[in-house]
Amino acid sequence: MVDLKGQYTHIKTEVDQAIMDVVNSTAYINGPAVQDFQKSLEAYLDVKHVIPCANGTDALQISMMGLGLKPGDEVITADFTFAATAEVIALLGLTPVLVDVNPDDFNIDVDAIEKAITPRTKAIVPVHLFGQVANMDAIMKLAEKHNLKVIEDNAQAIGADYKFKDGSQQKAGTIGDVGATSFFPSKNLGCYGDGGAIFTNDDDLAHTIRGVVNHGMYKRYHHDVVGVNSRLDSIQAAILNIKLQKLDEFNAARQKAACAYSKAFENCQSIETPVVTNNKDGVCAAYDDHVFHQYTLKITNGKRDALAQHLQEKGIPHGVYYPIPLHLQKAYADERYQEKNFKVTNQLVKEVISLPMHTELDDEQIDFITSTVISFIEN
Repeated sequence: MVDLKGQYTHIKTEVDQAIMDVVNSTAYINGPAVQDFQKSLEAYLDVKHVIPCANGTDALQISMMGLGLKPGDEVITADFTFAATAEVIALLGLTPVLVDVNPDDFNIDVDAIEKAITPRTKAIVPVHLFGQVANMDAIMKLAEKHNLKVIEDNAQAIGADYKFKDGSQQKAGTIGDVGATSFFPSKNLGCYGDGGAIFTNDDDLAHTIRGVVNHGMYKRYHHDVVGVNSRLDSIQAAILNIKLQKLDEFNAARQKAACAYSKAFENCQSIETPVVTNNKDGVCAAYDDHVFHQYTLKITNGKRDALAQHLQEKGIPHGVYYPIPLHLQKAYADERYQEKNFKVTNQLVKEVISLPMHTELDDEQIDFITSTVISFIEN
């Protein structure tokens, strides 16, 4: 699914030197490499504050802690996503409120958000799923109307540009009150271990979060807020700083591969290729707001599971993200949920399948993968 070894071979010299520089410095925690990466990412995202942390799940949790959300506050997020998004809400004693998603781009349904808002609702967590930015125009208007905070789960879409209806654009993760991302190795910008970061343009919120990530300390042994221990180590920061310089190149390679996939599948009636929301000019027009963390098909003829088995037999990696909706997971079950409100998610979990997607895909690999899928689906 992800060729990390192949990618490493292209940046081996720079990465190896960066790692050795940290080892020689012995500044393993919050050393110069972390500060350098923080500044580089702030410049790349055009955001005032980047606060590195230990992983993407921590980034979400710390964002909510920084906003001062209280137990019992309701936080609306998508039903069709990885559990970490709802997990941190529950861990803080907040109330996760799961809503359905769109059938085309898999992102949170804005109408469903509005229907779920109650006097206890305090925040919305849009997930930029599979690398495509959610409808932030509508979400930000809705948040302003109801005085809600917006926490962007940007674990899968770093580097994506969101184009607003007025023609302006911003990087994913920098639009809401705060954004959170993951540097898990398979991400578009991934380190060689765990890592994460938080983004915000709010000076006061950034100050609070900087304390939270470091045991609530701004001055050693002075604990001003309740905090956690969540720091990005210097070796991971050094690796990320090398890879950040190539992020646009990496994302362009993913978009090129996605284009080739979609062209191959465009005449297959039982296969629905990813819809790119801002793509108005054909299958391979500009993909600015979709950086294809995953390339996810919908198999509409009921043969998804059989296709998965066939791909396994042919040695082709694949994934089903996600096989069980969050509202049907034991940890997040709630008697308030009604199946009629999750029609899209309940259908998606039966149809979606993700194909290999990474920076090292070549034409031969894509031809083999697509021909294998097509021959199975059409027979």
